[in-house]
Amino acid sequence: MKFAVTYENGEVFQHFGKTRQFKVFTVEGDKVTSEIIDSGEFSHGTLATLLAQKGVTTLICGGIGDGARNMLKGNGIDVYTGNSGNVDEVAKAFIAGTLSKSTKSTCQDHHDCHCH
Repeated sequence: MKFAVTYENGEVFQHFGKTRQFKVFTVEGDKVTSEIIDSGEFSHGTLATLLAQKGVTTLICGGIGDGARNMLKGNGIDVYTGNSGNVDEVAKAFIAGTLSKSTKSTCQDHHDCHCH
């Protein structure tokens, strides 16, 4: 299983559309490895493609708009929104099955975030 978390300085980055990095976790049995990847030339509209190319099946983030959520779903990526805090702690909760899953887009009132 591979999942990604929006990343900035060890914390869950709050604006999916503006994220510059993801921390990608690979879980194989009891072994968990991770790497930080840059979004590079990928833009808001193509971040789902980047994650799909990396084999990611779940994205954990803070805020995200409906358009981005739909792009991720279209690439077979499940989305957990409304998260914050330390990326490694959030990842541990996800692996343990204790991370709550929000089905709402959480990027509202952020007129400059381009998450929609």
